Amino acid sequence: MTMLASERRHHLLETLRRDGKIAAKTAAAELGLSEDSIRRDLRELAAEGLCQRVYGGALPVSPAMADYGARRHVAVAGKQRVAAAAVRLIAPGSTVILDGGTTALAVAAALPPTLSCTVVTHSPTVAAALVEHPAADVFILGGRLFKHSAVACGAAAVEAAQRVTADLFLLGVTGIHPDAGLTTGDGDEAAMKRVLAGRAAETYVLGSAEKVGAASPYGVIGLDDVAGVVTDADPGSDVMRRLGEQVRIVPAGA
Repeated sequence: MTMLASERRHHLLETLRRDGKIAAKTAAAELGLSEDSIRRDLRELAAEGLCQRVYGGALPVSPAMADYGARRHVAVAGKQRVAAAAVRLIAPGSTVILDGGTTALAVAAALPPTLSCTVVTHSPTVAAALVEHPAADVFILGGRLFKHSAVACGAAAVEAAQRVTADLFLLGVTGIHPDAGLTTGDGDEAAMKRVLAGRAAETYVLGSAEKVGAASPYGVIGLDDVAGVVTDADPGSDVMRRLGEQVRIVPAGA
């Protein structure tokens, strides 16, 4: 009996929920269909925002792909935990590049008032959050405002970033996956993040739990290019065990 399209979609989404990924070849064998049929189904699911297509199949789509206003209300407690752990990586007197996004904004809020440091950012919201910080010098990288994440991107921002040298870059992404690596939702933003990572001695990724195991369309840098991932994700999960085999995990406790 031929499986209906709605039944195939249900099966694929259940597989994604259960396994955290879909392999087109495996799904085709399970359902007795061609890989082309499965890939077509995955294209349609991706177009509806229900999965993120990758080579050979699909991964869960990141909830952090929502617009900036909506993301401010996603995983607030998790972002605060990640921020508290990330702040401990900033040495007194050091220069830190702080990425844009809502987790970076939580880092700005968590900076102790006695911590003397230099913060370089391309995020006007992060800079504004540090206006009243008594001991932080703040430098803003200018450029075209990318409103989805409230950051400056484009040629002017890249040129400004290339004049910066920092001890640490706290990188924000929308997806962290042991197969897909570090991803985000916009190509220009991904390019800006790569430039910033190249200007710091060490890069740590800010990753609240909802981003771990998810993927977005554009690769940023490889897991082997970062010093660690700061996350509050469950360390006992399969995806975290696989991630821990590739990169240092900095736990952000409750």
